[in-house]
Amino acid sequence: MALDGIFLHHIKNEISAFAVGARVEKIHQPSKEELVFSLRSREGAKKLLVSARADSARIHFTEFPPENPAKPPMLCMLFRKHLLSAKITDIEQDGLERILTIGFDSTNELGDPVHFSLIVEIMGRYSNVILVDENGIVVDALKRVDEEKSQVRTILPGEKYVSPPAQDKMNIFDDDETLIENRIRESRKTMPKAFQDAVMGVSPIVCREYENGAPLSVIKQYAKNPEFSVVVTDKPFDFAFMPINQYGSLASLKEFDSPSALLDYFFYEKVRIDRIRQRSAELFKTLQNLQERAVRKAANREKELEECKDKETYRIFGDLIISNQYALKKGAPYYDLQNYYDENKTVRIPADVTLSPAQNAQKYYKEYRKKQIAETKLTDFIAQARQEAEYLDSVIDSLSRAETDSEISAIRTELAETGFLKRKSFKSKNEKALKPMEYESTEGFKIFVGRNNVMNDKLTLKTAKNYDLWFHVKDTAGSHVLVQNDGREFTDKVIREAALLASYNSKAGHSSNVPVDYTIIKNVKKPAGAKPGMVIYDDYKTEFVTPNMEEIERIKRIV
Repeated sequence: MALDGIFLHHIKNEISAFAVGARVEKIHQPSKEELVFSLRSREGAKKLLVSARADSARIHFTEFPPENPAKPPMLCMLFRKHLLSAKITDIEQDGLERILTIGFDSTNELGDPVHFSLIVEIMGRYSNVILVDENGIVVDALKRVDEEKSQVRTILPGEKYVSPPAQDKMNIFDDDETLIENRIRESRKTMPKAFQDAVMGVSPIVCREYENGAPLSVIKQYAKNPEFSVVVTDKPFDFAFMPINQYGSLASLKEFDSPSALLDYFFYEKVRIDRIRQRSAELFKTLQNLQERAVRKAANREKELEECKDKETYRIFGDLIISNQYALKKGAPYYDLQNYYDENKTVRIPADVTLSPAQNAQKYYKEYRKKQIAETKLTDFIAQARQEAEYLDSVIDSLSRAETDSEISAIRTELAETGFLKRKSFKSKNEKALKPMEYESTEGFKIFVGRNNVMNDKLTLKTAKNYDLWFHVKDTAGSHVLVQNDGREFTDKVIREAALLASYNSKAGHSSNVPVDYTIIKNVKKPAGAKPGMVIYDDYKTEFVTPNMEEIERIKRIV
């Protein structure tokens, strides 16, 4: 994952179109390595995020600025001193290097005009944002670099700014394609590395795309006329100025109209998902342990149940001894008797020499009744353990698809109410009650999707009307999906779209040819004592679908 020089070239063009001529209204420093500039021009206002963080170095317009600290850091105050009310004059990029220089016209304390440059270096862990005066002297930087940190160059207040060493690479915009291809072929390195060493401004993912068969001419075409794409697996994984095909069916692509919109989505979603996963990691572990325990309980009881299968033998032994007790004597270690239950075949029955025949018979009857009772109890216990495992599997599925902290809190509350977690308050006083996800089909039908088991119950058993259409993936944990009956006949198209949503919001979300059952609500029932989200249904049909993001994204999400 890297913001390469070609991508930065397009960011520069986007920023320049709005920012050149704009003035700086506010400056904030949300973290040690981030700055946010509030800009205003004749076209309106925008926020420019500049980050020197090693794992997310970037510059772009943002709709999701990070939260500001209560007290601005000293460095932020320094930037405000020099750049508040300043006018942006130009934004430059040296070739396709990952460095932008933003020029500012400002005034000093005496009212005299002064010029500053903000140099944004996007270079992984060496990324930096440096304020330089009109004489090229460093005013300050987000990261000060002394001789201990770098032997190549220092970045300290009062010193002359020195650019990073230039790289001997070719420019995909200006240099001949044949010459570029020749340099790549001459390299003894692997194809992706050879491409990266030869061509300026390309990230590893683009280099791998070249290795995967994308011609240089095609990459050059996208470099000039970009299609900004995010590679999505279970979360945003990487991005580029061109479509990425190297992952095949293992990933999907999400396209954006502008580089800023892409970066805003990519990093916001990545941070959000990582935060959600961190919050849910402990809960996942707890649920998996509980599920494994339920499975083990069922397996152990099944072994005990297996031992009860011979209970009838004990009853038969008792019957045979009673039938022949007057011909038997106390003290015999066994009885050889004709088994009238099995064609009068002779059977040898072990006996306790200290007991009479009648007492031995009662001993066998007692063992029979014991196994009979155990069988009934074990059967119920196994069914309960399996239901627990199935229920916990559904909770794990809901947790894996949780999009917000509120959803995680709702799952915790559900587990507390069902006795799987200690009861305590998980819900914030200011936290809004969760609602089902709401969609509008391409034909205008309202479709609702439950976020967790409690919501599934509410949606299916309380919100829905008798003739609404209900969907659920067959024999797999997943959301209840409801298509609202608005008086129209349900079409094949809305049935398919609802089935797609049901499959996507289930444990089978990454499978193909997923069976989704559907029926009207009046055919759906909840058994007495069943766990949240557990229902039974009849008189249903089945739709087979393969979750497809392109098709799913055509279904308009309302909430």
